[in-house]
Amino acid sequence: MSVASIAAVREAITSGATTALALAESQLARIAATDGAIEAWEMLDPGHVRREAKRADELGCQGLLGGIGIGVKDIIATTDQPTTVGTPIYAGHRPAHDAACIARLRESGAYVFGKTVTTPFAFMDPSKTRNPWNSAHSPGGSSSGSAAAVAAGHVLAAVGTQTNGSIVRPASYCGVVGFKPTLGTIAIGGVHPFAPSFDTVGSFARTVADAALVASALAGPGCIAPAVALPSYKPRFAWLAKFPWVEPDYETLRLLAETLDALRDAAEIVPIAVPAAWSDAKAVFRTLMLKEGAEVLSDLQVRDRARLTPALNAAIDDGRAISAEAYREAIITRERAIAFFTGWLDEYDAVLSPAAPSVAPRGLDTTGDPSCCSLWSLMGFPALSLPAGLVGGLPVGLQLAAPQGRDDSLLAAAAWCEARLDFHARHTLP
Repeated sequence: MSVASIAAVREAITSGATTALALAESQLARIAATDGAIEAWEMLDPGHVRREAKRADELGCQGLLGGIGIGVKDIIATTDQPTTVGTPIYAGHRPAHDAACIARLRESGAYVFGKTVTTPFAFMDPSKTRNPWNSAHSPGGSSSGSAAAVAAGHVLAAVGTQTNGSIVRPASYCGVVGFKPTLGTIAIGGVHPFAPSFDTVGSFARTVADAALVASALAGPGCIAPAVALPSYKPRFAWLAKFPWVEPDYETLRLLAETLDALRDAAEIVPIAVPAAWSDAKAVFRTLMLKEGAEVLSDLQVRDRARLTPALNAAIDDGRAISAEAYREAIITRERAIAFFTGWLDEYDAVLSPAAPSVAPRGLDTTGDPSCCSLWSLMGFPALSLPAGLVGGLPVGLQLAAPQGRDDSLLAAAAWCEARLDFHARHTLP
């Protein structure tokens, strides 16, 4: 399957070779032909898509993303379409205001193509969406529909969110680029919260350049550069093969070792390991996330416990049991971690690691293990999953991360790696 980049489509629209409406019609046709096996969309109205695309054409498709329809995760408020948060509790809910990031998206000339499936309340419970590479496998979560829609060529890009691993993991499973910017770079207002200290809006696309372009539009001027500038020097990467709390399987590590071989001739790659002093970082993250999740969702649980999933109820209950003292200690530990890892990783363009411990799990009863993402999510570091290759016909993602505020240089490093791996030229979606 060959899908054009956003830049190529924008050039074609600008030159008059195509129109926003023609692009939308081709995407709707692909969705009609393929989404029955994937179910990436929670809300998709072809009439709405055609009206928005036609309106964009009439306005001249102005702006950074003029005329481009973007999939939006269904925990992000949109005034023109329902926002159901993946649960019957919010069935048919129509927000009075767009989320701040959606307002930015509209200002860029893009429109909301449709709402993509999310797991309930963006937690760990599976959704109905299936992996486009093999429908017997999970697409990951919680941004399951956004990752799957981009992988299947339904849209050029989609918006997702990550608290722990909800962008990076599904991007890895679905063979697309998933970019989680530095915490707070994209405004979170209007996004249904789970753990406000970690909730982050990010982008999915087939290329690093497209993911950066969409993230730039979502963040607003001056936050993330719309164009990725490749490094002009020999990059220096750290390689973190595993985390103290999870070890990737043999096939994943074998594939990523081959990936490093493809990079090593033009980059310096230094093996590192998480120091023993930080072996409990995942537990610190869990303490903070569950305590905040309990505070955010406790009133809802009191009103609607029977309609929340058992896993979510258990998480809220666990969060309530965490003492104020344990929460304060976790906050202090997090600040120490940010200071240590910022200094430790300063000499590298990025730290490379597995994006997930394995390929997408078989079956739809799990969204997979987010443990490879927990360290970077704890500290609010920008992170990105880049498709590296296939194991058993399913994608494996290479994760890149860097200290806070280094989004542009992280994207540059990712684009450098992408050009040498050339995943989409080597592998085609069945």
